[in-house]
Amino acid sequence: MSATTTTAPTTTPTTQPAAAAPAAAPVPTPAPFQSASLYVGDLHNEVTESLLFELFNRVGPVASIRVCRDSVTRRSLGYAYVNFHNVQDAERALDTMNFTDIKGRPCRIMWSQ
Repeated sequence: MSATTTTAPTTTPTTQPAAAAPAAAPVPTPAPFQSASLYVGDLHNEVTESLLFELFNRVGPVASIRVCRDSVTRRSLGYAYVNFHNVQDAERALDTMNFTDIKGRPCRIMWSQ
């Protein structure tokens, strides 16, 4: 009786492409944050939030105003921050009000960081 050996057929492994992942929805790139906040400096120490509001609100709607003061004496430090609701109004204020006299002193306006 002769013995026959059976060998399993040899196959080369085939690589099947992996199932494609579902395409992710593109993530919108957020627009760079634009500040509508202005630094207003060289102010007379008697300048108040209400006076600044009255002046700057003529340019566009003001969100808030803060006159910076000494924490002990509450005396003005000579500068303030004026925040607008939108950047266009802040730009207009910067363009039209820089060096405007407020209580006899020309104020200096720049973008707040």
